Amino acid sequence: MDKEEEVKRQEVCEIGMKVWQRGYVAANDGNISVRLSDNTVLCTPTGISKGALIPEMICKVRLDGSVISENPPYKTSSEVKVHLRLYQEDSKVNAVVHAHPIYATAFAIGGKELVNKQMPENVLAMPVIPVAPYATPSTMQLAENIAPFVHGHTGCLMEMHGALSWGGSLLAAYQNMERLEYTAQLTYLCEQLGFKSRQLPEDEIQKLISMRPQYGL
Repeated sequence: MDKEEEVKRQEVCEIGMKVWQRGYVAANDGNISVRLSDNTVLCTPTGISKGALIPEMICKVRLDGSVISENPPYKTSSEVKVHLRLYQEDSKVNAVVHAHPIYATAFAIGGKELVNKQMPENVLAMPVIPVAPYATPSTMQLAENIAPFVHGHTGCLMEMHGALSWGGSLLAAYQNMERLEYTAQLTYLCEQLGFKSRQLPEDEIQKLISMRPQYGL
């Protein structure tokens, strides 16, 4: 095992712990993956709490889904095909996080996209969080339903399921999940308080949008 793989196996475990500590998953829900420089992918095994991962549990697959290595009894998650479809769609995607954060998942159940133009941070980083149409988990149809959103977004809701985020690194993909769930919480609270209609002025929104390239967005 080379140094890159060793480091990224550890990073997957650390991100798994963050996801678990934040309450974004219950029991053994969710999965995490990261692309290696040789275009192979490390992914979390099925049936394991994201807060209990150790590097030896992490599986390794090719972009076509064929398994390179597993450490029995740990098996590659069947949901990795969704991750692989994102890697195939956009070479800039190097990590994917799937979780079931409570507020975001509630909006996913409702099939309601999140549009937040109330905070500069959201306009810059995640102004719209779309909803990918429902498909049975672990199917290629689910992967195909998500693929159209990859280029213009950094995360989406999965109808009746949960949330998915991606980025150029594991940390970026995880932080996009944090932003997604924060946006869902903020949207819910503003709706409850009657503030949902308050948004930044359109000229300010356009100014922020023009600033996105300098933030690498």
